[in-house]
Amino acid sequence: MFDLAGRTALVTGASSGIGEAIARGLADLGVTVGCFARPSERLDTVVADLGPRALACPGDVRDTAALAAAVTTVEEHGPLTLAVNNAGVADAHPAEEMPLAQWQRVLDVNLTGVFASCQAEAPALFRAGGGAIVNIASMSGSIANRGLTQAHYNSSKAALVHLGRSLAWEWADRGVRVNTVSPGYTNTPMARRPEQVAKMAGYAADTPLGRNAEPEEIVGPVVFLLSDAASFVTGIDLLVDGGHTIW
Repeated sequence: MFDLAGRTALVTGASSGIGEAIARGLADLGVTVGCFARPSERLDTVVADLGPRALACPGDVRDTAALAAAVTTVEEHGPLTLAVNNAGVADAHPAEEMPLAQWQRVLDVNLTGVFASCQAEAPALFRAGGGAIVNIASMSGSIANRGLTQAHYNSSKAALVHLGRSLAWEWADRGVRVNTVSPGYTNTPMARRPEQVAKMAGYAADTPLGRNAEPEEIVGPVVFLLSDAASFVTGIDLLVDGGHTIW
């Protein structure tokens, strides 16, 4: 039920952190993976490391033409039936002083960028007869993170959860399942932001499992939701947070 070998996927934000871990995990399972991320040496390195199952798809999720080109590239290697939309940004600023441009940038990437990604991927999944989309949100969509002034980030992730529910019902009759995975504090480059790095030890202490996640620990939940093991699962938000939100 968990076998994804021979399938074809597109992963956004695939050049670092959780997105890179997911791309690597899928490639290890025999999936051909389109790795979509802003052009960089890191993207080139990831694709080279993954070998022939990896496809370089440079672009920005705010660029609908780049997303369409990525879908075309992936479809040249087989029907696109799997997609993981992970690209996101974060920073912090007190809400009462936050420039509107800073708010807008985070919403443009984290919410509109994911919507644009889903919109680009959906016709390909319809053509393939169905498939699965997993959007990567955050437990910040369910809680307000103590000590982090990131109203824009939290709001974008909360909206992303509801976007998943909305697309799930719209596309269910065309065989496309849409789910969300919401990681807790994870040791990624984003966690090394100046306003967050000093607090990571405290977050670990506030988590029932007593530590923060590694990016590779998000792969399994994503694989589950992409696979036939989750054939009757759509529209959910799967929290992968070490129990943080139970307190």
